[in-house]
Amino acid sequence: MTGAALPLWAEITIAALVLAGATIALLGSWGLLRLKTYFERVHAPSIIATMGCWCIMHGSIVYFSLQGQGLALHALLIALFVAITVPVTNIFLMRAALFRAR
Repeated sequence: MTGAALPLWAEITIAALVLAGATIALLGSWGLLRLKTYFERVHAPSIIATMGCWCIMHGSIVYFSLQGQGLALHALLIALFVAITVPVTNIFLMRAALFRAR
C-alpha cells in the first residue's frame, strides 16, 4: 500500500522529530557509556526511553495521520506504556541497588 506524497511542511516536521528522537537516544547511550557508577548510569536509559520515544511517537502520529483516514493514535499507546513502565522499573532497580550497597 503506497500513500500519497506528503506536503513539505509535514516531511520537515516528521524528519525533525525523528532526528531529535535519534539524537536524544545517541546522547543517552553516550551518557550510559561515559558515567562511572550504577547510580549515575541508571538515568541515561530513562532519558532515552522517555524523551526519545516521545519525539519519535509525535513524528509517527503526524505521518500516519496524514497517510491514513484520520488521527492515528496507535503510537500514543506505545509511548504511554513506555512512560508508565520505565519510571516504575527504574524505582525498583534503584531500590535493589541501594539494598545491595548496604
